[in-house]
Amino acid sequence: MSDLSKLRLGTAPDSWGVWFPRDAHQVTWDVYLDEIAAVGYVYTELGPQGFMPQDPSQLNEELARRNLTVCGGTVFAGLHKGKEALDEAIAEFGQEARLLAAVGAEYLVHLPEQYTDQHTGAHTDSGDLDPEQWKNLVTGTDELAKVLYGEHGVKLVFHPHADTHVDTQSRIERFLSDTDPELVNLCLDTGHVAYCEGDNIEIIRKFPERITYVHLKSVDPGVRARALAERMPLSESVKLGIMCEPPYGEPDMPPLLHELGNLDREIYTVIEQDLYPVEPHIPLPIGARTAGYYVGCGLGPVRRWPY
Repeated sequence: MSDLSKLRLGTAPDSWGVWFPRDAHQVTWDVYLDEIAAVGYVYTELGPQGFMPQDPSQLNEELARRNLTVCGGTVFAGLHKGKEALDEAIAEFGQEARLLAAVGAEYLVHLPEQYTDQHTGAHTDSGDLDPEQWKNLVTGTDELAKVLYGEHGVKLVFHPHADTHVDTQSRIERFLSDTDPELVNLCLDTGHVAYCEGDNIEIIRKFPERITYVHLKSVDPGVRARALAERMPLSESVKLGIMCEPPYGEPDMPPLLHELGNLDREIYTVIEQDLYPVEPHIPLPIGARTAGYYVGCGLGPVRRWPY
């Protein structure tokens, strides 16, 4: 029988419209923490590197004041570019890993570098990798994961992502087959898989031991159809609302959560709904409704007020 009690519900700054360390269109870190605590969330990611306070003692104090726990962080890297990119990633991921370890978190989400600009949508790289670049990506990810765990005790989870070189289901499966399962596992982002018309449940069934962290995200099928037909960059489709609240999007969440429950182990399931750019009053009610939806599905914990 599927056990949803082992799926730990959290949220991320992305759900509050945060894509960058600092940006005039975003809420500040203190507003974000205040609002997710008011909703009743217990677990949160750190968001873009540099968004949260970087001093561990200050961050621990701010989290404790709101009864919040960090479950992970996220950093971008273009490891397909070779040794220089790997050296840069080891330094940047190492900095994030030190902060995560200091606040008691153990997962670091590796986001592959987009080939479209996050602001303008303009292409900044080719959408395909040659064999040498693919080799750089997989060997670099293995090496990065080895360093992070060996030096900081932090586990790397790789995040497939639209507008990157690991986006479609076939590329995801190839990546998992080519990387070391002892070092590299998957942050299954249900929305990005659905965006690229993949099958989340099939991926879980094919690679059950590699699914160790999850981003819960939903895609509006109507907007997706337009985005794919027009070959729209991710930044433009997000402005049209391609990432939506779970009752209105794909994948169908109850069967997917059932499949995750069948894995029978503790997994962070972190809500993400890309909203950048967004007016600051919009995320809070969306975050509250989304938390309620997942509680109704059997996930938790979500605190009731007063917390």
